[in-house]
Amino acid sequence: MTFGGAPTRWEPAGASRGVALVAPGRAYPPSAPLLEFARRALVQHGFTVQQIWWDSTSRDEGENPEQWVRRHVEAAHAAELRSSGVGDRVLVVGKSLGTRAASYAAEHGLDAIWLTPLLVDPVMVEAIAANAGRQLLVGGLRDELWDAATARELAGGGCDVLEVPDADHAMGTYDAVRTAEIHLEVARALDLFLSGL
Repeated sequence: MTFGGAPTRWEPAGASRGVALVAPGRAYPPSAPLLEFARRALVQHGFTVQQIWWDSTSRDEGENPEQWVRRHVEAAHAAELRSSGVGDRVLVVGKSLGTRAASYAAEHGLDAIWLTPLLVDPVMVEAIAANAGRQLLVGGLRDELWDAATARELAGGGCDVLEVPDADHAMGTYDAVRTAEIHLEVARALDLFLSGL
């Protein structure tokens, strides 16, 4: 499957451990750095990766963001169960808007990686806290949508958390070198989390 000429599905070299559904941000596509590092780490650790591409401006007027994201993730999950045979183990990866899939992941007990989750939204926090699956949360203290106290509570409840003091919502700073260093921290956290699954 392709989108605009770019691959949307990636297979590991050997047998697949399962499938990772990658839900992007509002203006942060699957090809953007954090999700590209996640894709590489997932494939390296034996996961098939199915990227979800969307145009967030196409959302129906009456559909709230959570419903809209859930609909996309649910459709991708259903397609995996029908066609691929690797859908028995499913992991969800979301960035920002894509983290609104947290309630879907919680309902199904799916392991998840949440990049810059919207921790200022009580509905999101409740969904993350309710998930029996393993979860990694990644965020920065300079992100207005990240709440450090909530992140600590979720860590106490069993979530793995990477919190970077100087990172914004894109997990970066005004400085190019420091941004690259932060992205390396995220890549290491992804590798460690996936090694433990």
